[in-house]
Formats: sequence, structure tokens, C-alpha cells
Amino acid sequence: MRILVVGAGATGGYFGGRLAAAGRDVTFLVRPARAAQLREDGLVIRSRFGDLTLRDVRTVTQDALQATGAQPFDVVLLSCKSYDLDSAIESFAAGVGASTVILPLLNGMRHLDVLQARFGTQAVLGGVCLIASTLNVQREIVHLNDIHAIGFGELGGGVSRRAQAIADTLSNAGFDVTASDRILQEMWEKWVFLASLAGSTCLFRAPIGTILATPDGEAIVERLFAECRAIAAGNGHAVRDTFLERSRAMLFAPGSALTASMLRDVENGSRIEADHVLGDLIRRDSAPPAGDAVPVLRIVYSQLKAYEGLRAAPSAP
Repeated sequence: MRILVVGAGATGGYFGGRLAAAGRDVTFLVRPARAAQLREDGLVIRSRFGDLTLRDVRTVTQDALQATGAQPFDVVLLSCKSYDLDSAIESFAAGVGASTVILPLLNGMRHLDVLQARFGTQAVLGGVCLIASTLNVQREIVHLNDIHAIGFGELGGGVSRRAQAIADTLSNAGFDVTASDRILQEMWEKWVFLASLAGSTCLFRAPIGTILATPDGEAIVERLFAECRAIAAGNGHAVRDTFLERSRAMLFAPGSALTASMLRDVENGSRIEADHVLGDLIRRDSAPPAGDAVPVLRIVYSQLKAYEGLRAAPSAP
């Protein structure tokens, strides 16, 4: 099974690197500068599950992929930021054939609509990944937590033959793999948690433990979490008790240093996924607010849009 990994960053580079080290047929679609660095230094992963330096990484650039007319890939593993989705699609489209399966690992749901509109419903699976990773100044991939997992499945539910074949290919490569029969439910639950975590930590510019120690921090996190859950329920994906228990253990842990990557992006003055993670969730709200009360979710989204406005201003640093 030929796998095209779009990008060799913190997520795609981690999972793609593990797959390549395990002998899978992996090609990384990267920009010329990243391709040159990988030729020079290799793909480097730092993780408590084992460090890895992968030499002779197989790469291709967008221009080369479009020029060669190469045989289509079997699987496209897509893990870009949501604001790069359109350019990512243009970069890998030449590698998609009639039987290619696109496995996106983005947050939220909007990317599913975009990918299906471009490549057709049958070409796209749902997917989630659970990992905290980043690139350090040397462009090495640094794994930050104890989780490294991918789950995926058919958008219509069930475990199809092709999903099981992909699971078999990805398994035993140094991370956890699950072929899910309810991937949309899992995607919604991850979205609820991420929006609650990102919204809380970005609103307060602080980790969970610090927020909970403020006079009304716990109540505000609780309200935001409830709002996100209500939107999921309104879209037919009420969260399950097991998810609720796990999420509460993380969102309401006294002294926790947990933050969202979106907060780190804000602190670094970087681009953020406010529209994809928070704005699209608001757009899917089947019961918009009544009266004068403004939901916490909308307050957070407006705050982050203000950040984006300041960042885009000509005088921005």
C-alpha cells in the first residue's frame, strides 16, 4: 500500500516517520526547503517511546508530483492546519486516483465537506489523531505526551474492507491504530473537548489549573463545556458517558498544567484555527442564543478573531 504523507511536520512527520521506519511504503510531500533539510539531517523524532533518525527519506514536491504523472497513491494521510487546507489539496491532488483513500487528521468537521466536494464522498474517510507534538528549532519532531494514536473509519459507519486493510497496514508501526465503526461520533467528541480546552485556555491565557484557581474559572469552563456538548447533541452526536468522564478528569483537574496548542500559537504570535475549531462549531448550533446572554463560546471566538485582526494589522509586530 503506497502512502503519501502530506507534510513532514509535527503530526505527519511523526506518524509517517514511524511508518517508514517500520518498512511501510511512505512518501512525504514537502516543500523544497524541507526536502533539502531531510536529505541533509534526516527525519528526527524525539519521544519517550523511542527516538528515531530516519535517513534516505523518500520525498516529493508539489511540482515534481504534478510533472511526473506518477501512479496514484493508495492512501493520502493529511494532517495540515485547517487554514492550509486549500493549498494542501492543490499540492496532493495530482497523486489522487480513482481508488485513492484520503485520511484526514484535522480537527473539527469542515474539512470533510471541502474534501468530499473536491474528490467525492467515497474517497474520504473520517479520522482523529491523539498526540501532542511540535517542531523544535532544529526542525526535529518532539513528542510531548504519552499518547500517539490514530483512529479512522467510514463516514457512514461500520468497518469496511478498505478501512480494515488500511488498519492492517498502519498497525505494528510504533503507535496505536483503531479502525472505528463510529468515527463521526469520535470526531465530534474530540471537537467538543478541543473547543472547550482551547476556548478556556485562550480566554484566560493560562493552563487549566490556574483557571480553576480563580474565583469563577471553574464555572466558566463548565459553561463552555456544556455549550459545546449541546451543539454536538443538536447535531445528533450527544457525547457518551465514557467521553464525559475522561474529559472532566482533564478539564477540571486542580493544578493541571494542561493547555491547548492554540494558546501556544497565540503566545507565539502565530496563525490559529479559530474559524475551524470554534467558528464552525458556532455555525452548526441548531439552537442559537435567545435574549441578551452571550454564550462563552461566542465570547472566546470574538476574542480570537480580535487577535487575528491585530495580527493582520499593518503595524503588527
